[in-house]
Amino acid sequence: MESTNHCPTCGSEYTYPDGNLIVCSMCAHEWDPNQATAESSQREVKDSNGNLLADGDDVLLIKDLKLKGSSTVLKKGAKAKGIRLVDGDHEIDCKIDGMKIMLKACFVKKA
Repeated sequence: MESTNHCPTCGSEYTYPDGNLIVCSMCAHEWDPNQATAESSQREVKDSNGNLLADGDDVLLIKDLKLKGSSTVLKKGAKAKGIRLVDGDHEIDCKIDGMKIMLKACFVKKA
């Protein structure tokens, strides 16, 4: 029997149904295909204090950050207004002092 569900953990195509669940034969991860789409759309991003961040929030930097590839330093306490949450290793897309930058959530706190 051929399965079109790929494992969300390891990406293997070798999966099989087991009742209401789908099981990966490579890593033994089990998931419900009906709930997988709902969980992936809910992204939780937390700041350095553990507060949930959402699109449009204002955040403050908690430490000085040097921008790679330039001599610019973003100072502690700089405010980013109206952030946008994105996928990837840098979760926050924002503007600070007129520059578009991407930040990791661990370097900010909710204002």
